[in-house]
Amino acid sequence: MYRSEYGRKCVDAATAVKQVKSGDWVDYGNFLCSPVDLDEALAHRAGELEAVKVRGVGYPGIPKVALADPSGRSFNYNSFHFSGGERYLHDRGGCSYIPVLYHEGNQIYDDGDLTTDVFMVQVAPMDDAGFFNFGIANSCQYSQLRKAKTVIVEVNDNMPVCYGGYGEAVHISEVDYVVQGTNTELVSLPRTPISDVDRAIARHVVEQIEDGSCLQLGIGSLPNVIGKMIADSDIKNLGVHTEMLVDAYVDMYRAGRISNMEKADNPGKMVYTFALGSEKLYEFIHRNPACASYPVGYVNDLHRIAANPRAVSINNAVEVDLYGQVCSESSGFRQISGTGGQFDFAYGSYHSKGGKAFICLASTKTDRDGAVTSRLRPFVDHGTIVTLPRSAVQYVVTEYGVASLKGKSTWQRAEALIGIAHPDFREGLMREAEKMNIWRGALVPRADVAMSLAG
Repeated sequence: MYRSEYGRKCVDAATAVKQVKSGDWVDYGNFLCSPVDLDEALAHRAGELEAVKVRGVGYPGIPKVALADPSGRSFNYNSFHFSGGERYLHDRGGCSYIPVLYHEGNQIYDDGDLTTDVFMVQVAPMDDAGFFNFGIANSCQYSQLRKAKTVIVEVNDNMPVCYGGYGEAVHISEVDYVVQGTNTELVSLPRTPISDVDRAIARHVVEQIEDGSCLQLGIGSLPNVIGKMIADSDIKNLGVHTEMLVDAYVDMYRAGRISNMEKADNPGKMVYTFALGSEKLYEFIHRNPACASYPVGYVNDLHRIAANPRAVSINNAVEVDLYGQVCSESSGFRQISGTGGQFDFAYGSYHSKGGKAFICLASTKTDRDGAVTSRLRPFVDHGTIVTLPRSAVQYVVTEYGVASLKGKSTWQRAEALIGIAHPDFREGLMREAEKMNIWRGALVPRADVAMSLAG
């Protein structure tokens, strides 16, 4: 029954993208569910189409539609969360960012005024019940699909089948066109070199993790360090409720640190909304009943995060100012990534019983010319986007320690943050804090204050 319907709907990529008309809004699948063959076929229509608006989410690589038409006359490319390729395009005027709180991803499609004329997504092969599994990303894809006038799936035999709570698959009856893809290999995140600074930050964080904590980890080298430290520790009965599933969870699970049995929500399951890592991770999640994929509106729901006791969120930042404002998505006017779920998990984890929300960053950065600057700033750089307002920040961690900010006055925040800055920059930060009228240390000799902070 379903195979005959499949056959009727199966076309090549060039035929499928003929459904796109000038002026349409086209949504791409999220992260590694982004279309590859369909994107290339659509790019071949550059010059033929006009004013087609494309929305992506973390496209792996560089979308061909943007490369095919740098002028933007045929294709105007936009993204809810930048990958490296989308950042490259943005730097050259070829990609616009769409601000969003990730937990609202489903809602803006379900209840908002967004138009989606065509939705294109990579999926796993159809099963005997007629379902195509979304595999690596649940995210807001089913909401995008329901909003779309035309749905095109690109089948990739390499896509893992990921069990879920709901929203993890689409039925053949909901699909207009099926394209057998060229079975693109799933992109593996490059292994970021682990530094001594990463290890120092990780140690400060792991010391704060209790038995039975429920973890959310962000992207980058730090989660891998933390995962390795936890795997080698005696911490037990950890749970997982995270927007992104990364390799570190595999290491912790195989070491027996994760049981998921002390969670209030989905006990026994690692809950996530998309996965991004290495082949090890993709093999682990394939048909694994220990993992459960849900839409982002479920996973990142503030109250659901908070419902799990001892929720712990661990995320990175670009810079933090002395007021406690966290900038995690841009450097000046340069958009680097996106808001993602950082706000969701910082808020939800703090409101969890016994929960903790950490923002982690190295105390300094080195530019291409070798100049070293502090990532703890007096105030955010001109044009820099604030991802977390100062009122939403609990802990900030550098290699020099942990600053606790909740309930603290502006001078207490400045003192705590200067205390975890690189020693070479503390004196200068004190002077700037004095100018900003948030430094009570001005009442005592500065050398004595610096000495007490260093100690």
